[in-house]
Amino acid sequence: MQISKPLLFSSWEIAKLKLSNRIMISPMCIYQAEADGLVSDKHLVHYGQYALGGAGLIITEAIAVEERGRISGWDLGLWADEQIKPLRKIVTFAQEQGSKIGIQLGHSGLKGSTRPPWEGNGFLDESDAERNAKPWKTVGPCENLLPPDWPAPKVLTTQEIAEVVDAWGDAAARADAAGFDVLEIHGAHGYLISEFLSPLSNTRKDGYGGEEGRTRLACEVVESVRANWPDDKPLFFRISVIDGVDVGWSIDDSISFSKQLKRMGVDLIDCSSGGFKVERDRAIPRKLGFQVYLSEAVKAGANIPTASVGLITEPDQAETILQSGQADLIAIGRTALNNPYWPRHAAQYFSVDDKFENWPTQYGWWLERWAKTLNRCEDR
Repeated sequence: MQISKPLLFSSWEIAKLKLSNRIMISPMCIYQAEADGLVSDKHLVHYGQYALGGAGLIITEAIAVEERGRISGWDLGLWADEQIKPLRKIVTFAQEQGSKIGIQLGHSGLKGSTRPPWEGNGFLDESDAERNAKPWKTVGPCENLLPPDWPAPKVLTTQEIAEVVDAWGDAAARADAAGFDVLEIHGAHGYLISEFLSPLSNTRKDGYGGEEGRTRLACEVVESVRANWPDDKPLFFRISVIDGVDVGWSIDDSISFSKQLKRMGVDLIDCSSGGFKVERDRAIPRKLGFQVYLSEAVKAGANIPTASVGLITEPDQAETILQSGQADLIAIGRTALNNPYWPRHAAQYFSVDDKFENWPTQYGWWLERWAKTLNRCEDR
C-alpha cells in the first residue's frame, strides 16, 4: 500500500493525552506475579520490550482490584498500596522510551482461582498452595456459569457488590499514583463485569439483574473509577461486543451501553468478543480481522472512539482499518508477542523511518550502518 502519510503513524490525541502513533499493545496475561500480586523482573522485561518496539500505547495485563479478583494465583494486583511502587518502575521505563502506558483493572469473578492455561486452566486445589497459589472461593452474580465439578462460588450480595465497586475506585487511585497514562476497565471475556452484563450468566432478580439492571454494576464501577481517576487522563472500557452470533449480549446492547458509558466519561471502547461457552456454530469464525466489524459498529452507532483487536497481523491491514474509519486504534496482542518490534518494522514498511531515526539511539546508530552494509553486499 502506497500512502504518503499513513494514519497508523500519525499522532492521535484522546482526552489530553497525545499518542505518537495508533498502535496499542493489547492486554495479555502472562501469569508471572509474585505470591502477593507484586510485579516481578519478568514484567519489566515483558513490557519494556514493547516500549523499545515503538508502540504508541501499551496496556498491561488485567490487574486485579482485589485478591479474590485474580484469574490465577500468579496474577498482578493493585489492592494494596505496597503494589504501587513496583508498577511505577515499569511505567517510568515505558514513558522514557516515548510510549504511553495504560493499566487494565479487572476482576475475574467466577472465572478465578485457576491454573495458567498451559497447565489446563483447572481450578486450584490445596496442592497448589505449595506454589503460593492457595485456592479461594470465587464470586459472581449467580452460580450457573461454573462446571458442576468445580467448588461452589459465592453469589454476591448487594453490600458485597458495593465493596467490589469501592475496590475498583481504590485501585484507580493507586494506578494514578503509579503514574499510568490510561486506565482501562476490563468488562469483557466472561469475567465479573461481563458476567453481570450478559443474559447468559446473569439471572438475578434484584436491581442488578434483568434488562435494566444488568449494566448497573458496570456503571457503578465507571463512576467509582472516574471519581478517582483524573479527568485529563483517558478512561477506556473493554467489552465483549457480542457473546456469540445471535446469542446472549448483542451488538445493539453494546451500542446502547457505549452511549451510556460515553455520557459517564468513558473516552474509548476497546472492542473484543466472547468469553462464554456457546455452540460452535454461534462462535465468531476466526479469520484475519474477525472483530473489526464490531469496533466499526460501536464507533458508528455510539459515536465514540474505538480500538479494534483480533488477528490484525500486517501493516496494510491495520492501515486499511484506520483509513476506512472502522477504528481509531489498532490493538495487537499475539502479533506483538511474536514480534515486539512490529511497530518499528511497520514504520519501515511505510517508509516512515527508513534511517532508523525513531529507534532508540543505541539501536538506530547500529542499524542504520547495518542497512548500508547490507545494501553494499555483492550477493544481494
